[in-house]
Amino acid sequence: MNDSSAHDRDASAGHVFPPRSEQLPELSPDDARLLEGAKIIVVMPAYNAARTLRMTWEAIPKEWVDLVILVDDHSADDTVAVARELSLDIVAHPHNVGYGGNQKTCYIEALRSGADIVVMLHPDGQYDPSLIPSLTRPILEGRADMVLGSRFLSGGTLAGGMPRYKYLGNRFLTTVENRTLGVEFSELHTGYRAYSRAFLQTVPFMRNANDFSFDTEVIAQAVAFGQRIVEVPVSTRYFDDASSTSFSQSVTYGLETLLVMASFALHKSGIWTSRRFVS
Repeated sequence: MNDSSAHDRDASAGHVFPPRSEQLPELSPDDARLLEGAKIIVVMPAYNAARTLRMTWEAIPKEWVDLVILVDDHSADDTVAVARELSLDIVAHPHNVGYGGNQKTCYIEALRSGADIVVMLHPDGQYDPSLIPSLTRPILEGRADMVLGSRFLSGGTLAGGMPRYKYLGNRFLTTVENRTLGVEFSELHTGYRAYSRAFLQTVPFMRNANDFSFDTEVIAQAVAFGQRIVEVPVSTRYFDDASSTSFSQSVTYGLETLLVMASFALHKSGIWTSRRFVS
């Protein structure tokens, strides 16, 4: 597939994972049965991730993953070159479209590649790739349509280096979202997620923003469309090479999150209809 009008895709190298049937010794009998017939694709929305991509890739449990697709959002570094060295499927945006726009390409490409489950994994090394089995099990077992990796269930947010202002902002926004959406989750601002194919085919994520508020919109859509959401604990770490939003970006993101909640509340009350919450 080559659609140069939207982006460039380099799939010539393919992926290096052997068929899962050849990796059965690394899987328990229960996991082997659970994975039978399921295609799990990891998508990496990347921007200037050259220094952390390799270590993130190396930590992925290959017996649980069929394909890795990296979508590069017009990085200024060698992210694409490193991805080619790792034999990843690569989609290179010809210009920067933003975090949400990057995810849109990730999910469309994963669906086109036949994914049954899509895991979003940031290539900056902040989230632990070895936890992919924990994120995918609830979907494989038929208990969830969307799985959120919660940093607060593990209790290691501040210990992992999360700045205190982000911690407080996360707590405030999650409380507001829980009350607005009528749910009760420990965290609604994680970047570590898994989706079923049916979820991505149901929720109109292409109508969402191209910026960081995309993540909040997807959660609101999950509630609006009656999708099953499960949380699992994940660990995280903050370090110099890990991508992180600045204080001003965090404030903008917080305001955008509140606007999404206001939009959801107005839609739910029937005062104003949003295309994000209708099929």
